[in-house]
Order: sequence, then structure tokens, then C-alpha cells
Amino acid sequence: MLEKLSAFAITSLARMLTGARSLWLGCAPVATQRIYFANHSSHGDFVLLWASLPPELRARTRPVAGADYWQKSALRRYIINKVFNGVLIDRERSDPEANPLQPMLDALETGDSLIIFPEGTRNLEDGLLPFKGGLYRLGLARPDVELVPVWIANLNRVMPKGRALPLPLLCSVSFGTPLAIAESESKETFLGRAREALLALEPDGQPDVETPVHPVATTPEQPAEHV
Repeated sequence: MLEKLSAFAITSLARMLTGARSLWLGCAPVATQRIYFANHSSHGDFVLLWASLPPELRARTRPVAGADYWQKSALRRYIINKVFNGVLIDRERSDPEANPLQPMLDALETGDSLIIFPEGTRNLEDGLLPFKGGLYRLGLARPDVELVPVWIANLNRVMPKGRALPLPLLCSVSFGTPLAIAESESKETFLGRAREALLALEPDGQPDVETPVHPVATTPEQPAEHV
């Protein structure tokens, strides 16, 4: 029960502070297994993306996060494991023989969707960093799972580094058209295509957002199950 209340509080606070709206531009918020891949400019990115999903999708969508950061304290471990049901990965490769994608593949095998950041680290500049190869390898391993680009706009401006209070800017979370790896498509070609699909969702740095194609209510709802 505490985990459900914590999830409800975090998602409500995220929407209140950012005024975020979900823009389903290239797909609908339906219960299809997906890998949501997004730009990464803030520690709050996965929280806002997760909060932007309807409760029934949120309950089966797990953020992928670095174990080195989230295992540092009891509070962080509680939040990532109990509230978000996150998939922790070993970015430090403590076991060089282990497959770093295995935790994500295991989560997909159980029917869950994932939130990943293919840049691999936070990008504090405009645009995108080069993509890592994990998105391509996941797509090859699970061609049945939709690969959905998601652009998170303005979150790094709402809470810039060194500022204690958020700025009054609107955020938007734009969901694009699902991608699939074409037959014999190379890693470089696909990652370039995925990068362009993500950049195409960027709203030119404007804080204003349009009405979503598939609106999602932003009024408080009951805490999602299985979070």
C-alpha cells in the first residue's frame, strides 16, 4: 500500500511542478508492449515519462536505470525497486562476462515495457549525443516489441542546475511513431534513423504545447497497481 501511495504522490508532484502534457502524436496509449526510448537531460526524465503514461500502462512499464546511482542509499533503493519497479543495469561492468542487456531482456520476457535512454548519459546541451547500441540489440532480440521515440521537452529548463525552485515553464512528453528494424538493416543505419525520429519530435525549444492527438487526463487518478 505504501508503494502505491508513494507512486501516486510522485506522479502527482511531477505533473504539478511541470504542467506536463502527454502528446500521443504517432501512436495511441494502448496496452501494447513497448520500449520507450527518450532524450536524457535531467535526473527527472524517467519520472516524468512514467508519470505521463496512463495508470494501466504505468503499471507494466519499467524504467531502466544505473545500479551504481540507485543502490547508493536505502531511500534510492526503495524508490527504484518498490515504487518504480525499475530494471537496474551494471554500468561499471563488474562482471565482464555478463550480458549487460540481460536484465532488460528478462523484463521483456515477463511482458513488461521499458523506458530507456539510448544516449547512455545525461546530455546538458541541445540536440542528442550519439546513441549506444543497446536499442538496436534489444530490437533485434525482440522484434515483436514496439520501439517508440519519446521527446521530453523543457524539463532541464524547469529545474536547471543549481536552482532550488522550479521555473514556470510547461513541459511536454511527445510520443512518436513506433519503429522497427528493417531486414538486414545495420546498427549504424537503424540508430541514425532512430535518432532522427526522436529529433523530429523536438518542439523547437518552445515551452508552449499543442493539444494531444490522443489526450490523456491529467487530473489525479487512483494509484496504479503493481508499481
